[in-house]
Amino acid sequence: MLIRSAVLNVMTKAAQKAGRGLVRDFGEVEHLQVSRKGPGDFVSTADKKAERTIIEEIEKARPEAGILAEESGGKKGDDPDKRFIIDPLDGTTNFLHGLPHWAISIGYEERGELIAGVVYDPVKDELFWAERGKGAYVNDRRIRVSSRQNLTEAVLGTGIPHIGHDTDGHVTFQRRLQAAMHNTAGVRRWGTASLDLCYVAAGRFDGFWERGLKPWDVAAGIVIVKEAGGFVSDAQGRAYTFQSSDLVVGNDSLHKSVVKLIKDATKPPADAS
Repeated sequence: MLIRSAVLNVMTKAAQKAGRGLVRDFGEVEHLQVSRKGPGDFVSTADKKAERTIIEEIEKARPEAGILAEESGGKKGDDPDKRFIIDPLDGTTNFLHGLPHWAISIGYEERGELIAGVVYDPVKDELFWAERGKGAYVNDRRIRVSSRQNLTEAVLGTGIPHIGHDTDGHVTFQRRLQAAMHNTAGVRRWGTASLDLCYVAAGRFDGFWERGLKPWDVAAGIVIVKEAGGFVSDAQGRAYTFQSSDLVVGNDSLHKSVVKLIKDATKPPADAS
């Protein structure tokens, strides 16, 4: 029998409660009121409602903890060492276009270290979760990263820059994608970074890279990947932090190869002279 900690139970309950509301709204997606946050970046009433639900559940059970949430920002708690990091609807654009691939992501950190993560996909009823030192799971099944060792057999996930991103980001992505196309079995872009990380953890993807992700996009997924035996770094192979511009994830055999692929693709051209 799987025994989850009290804090993980709080996160799970909050994610599932918010998920029920989002599924109802997803069924009426054409009727949602939508406002623009910025070019190509939308927020819906469903998004805000889900965040309120999650925060209410967490504050009820853990009032002393701080909160960092995508929509409402940061809130300090009485205990500065504890913080929940929340994305109430990762994949908002998918959600608003009726695409059934989006998730709720909740990470938990103590003293700046990520301790636990929950990513819930309500449409597929898949709950990915992990606690440091206890392994990673989808629902009640243990998951591990894939065992593929050759980049030519690997499928990678990524995120594609869209309107509103700087031109350099577009050019950088194009170079990296070209390198991946020439060296892997395929690249997928599904538009929900938290699930991309979970798919690496579950062996569905062999690796993943993306530029410009926020803490709420990745906090939960990083814990899940690491507990599934995966590796997480920036594009230089250094330890990933929330200040890093790039995230690269892979199984234990391929992570270095993915880092090299990404790094080499964006090296400045050699001096022809």
